[in-house]
Amino acid sequence: MKTKLILFALIAMITTDFSLNAQTTPAQGKKILIAYYSLRNGNTRLVAEEIQKNVGGDIFRIETTHGYPSEYRAVTEQARRELDTGFRPPLKANMKNFSQYDIVFIGSPNWWGTIVPFITHEGSRLGRSAADIAKLAPGATLLNGLPVRGSSAANCAADVKKWTFLSFK
Repeated sequence: MKTKLILFALIAMITTDFSLNAQTTPAQGKKILIAYYSLRNGNTRLVAEEIQKNVGGDIFRIETTHGYPSEYRAVTEQARRELDTGFRPPLKANMKNFSQYDIVFIGSPNWWGTIVPFITHEGSRLGRSAADIAKLAPGATLLNGLPVRGSSAANCAADVKKWTFLSFK
């Protein structure tokens, strides 16, 4: 059984439908969000809550509208089928206005040990994200990340297509 890992990423703007009241972290003066998916509200939730204790901010649990089996093996088999077929389970609630946050932590289980980062930026490319992910997930396979300049994100289709083709052929 793979150890569940948390991945951190800074995210530029994403638009969806659920609003939260932004909380400012007094020590840093930054608006922080910790968003996470945790099977049965377990390991990843604990790490997300620990992050919140350390940095403050809002916390948002990403939840699907349907449940998963209680047995771990059955869960991973279902998740693999969903990945293989491109199925994206509907969510109970979505975030709205990510742009109100200065820093977003994203957490999820990693059941197969392959991580493919994509980062938006305005000049720092992938920064230290690949090295940080490799350090946080030492047994995982880390594929080449995709750095996308934020000001070019609306026109990134060709870059994404090339990246996904090279990454997954």
